[in-house]
Amino acid sequence: MEVILLDSTYDISVAVAEIIANQIKKKPDSVLGFATGASPVETYKRLIEKYQSGEISFKDITTFNLDEYCGLSREDKNSYFYFMKDNLFGKTDIDFEKVHFLSASTDYVEDECKKYQSEIESCGGIDIQLLGVGTNGHIGFNEPSDEFTDGPFKVKLTQSTIDANSKYFENGNMPEYALTMGVGDIMRAKKIVLIATGESKAKAVYSMVKGEVTPKCPASILQTHKDVTVFVDKESAALLKYN
Repeated sequence: MEVILLDSTYDISVAVAEIIANQIKKKPDSVLGFATGASPVETYKRLIEKYQSGEISFKDITTFNLDEYCGLSREDKNSYFYFMKDNLFGKTDIDFEKVHFLSASTDYVEDECKKYQSEIESCGGIDIQLLGVGTNGHIGFNEPSDEFTDGPFKVKLTQSTIDANSKYFENGNMPEYALTMGVGDIMRAKKIVLIATGESKAKAVYSMVKGEVTPKCPASILQTHKDVTVFVDKESAALLKYN
C-alpha cells in the first residue's frame, strides 16, 4: 500500500484523475469501478475537464459502481445512479449501455447480486477501482462486521453511516438498506485508488493503514492487495504522524 500525502483536495483530484486518464489512454476500453459520495467529486470534475479538452474519451469504457440505496429509482436525486449521471456520466460521451449499477429496487436481490458479479467477471474484471472510506472504515457499503464479504449483497447500514449520509436527504428519509459490492469484488480489482480527506477520516485512515487487518475495519483488508494507492491530506493523515 502506497500512501501519498498532498496539500489539498484539489491536488488529490488532479493526481487521481491523471491515474484514471492514463488508464483510459493505455486501454480505451478499460473497465472502471467508480465510487460516490463527497470524496471523488473533485476527481470527476478533473476527468470532465480532460474529456472536454479532448484528452480522453469515455465512449468505449465499461463502468461498475460500488453500491446503490435500496428503494430508490434511478431518477431519484438521492440515488447513486443520479449522482454519477450528474457528476460525471452526463457530461461525457459515455455509452450508458456500458454503465452498470446494482438494481436496488428489485425484489430478487440474490439474483441481482449474482448477475452483477457475473457481469464484472465477463468483462475481465475491474482495471481500476476508485474508493472512499467511511468514518467507521467501510469501503463501498461493507460495514464493520465479523467477517469479510465476497460478492455483492444487501446490507443494513450502520447508524454512523446513516448519520454521515443523511445530510444529503432533504426530506430526512434516508434508506436503511443498500446493495453493495463485497470486499472480495473490490479486492479482485487489478488496481485500487482510495481518496480520504478531512479530520473526520483520520481514525479510519490510521486503522486502514496501520491497524490490524480485520473485518471490524473493512478497509484494512487493502493492506493485503498488491496495488493500492491511498491519497490523503494533512487532516486525514494526522494520526499517521506525517511531518
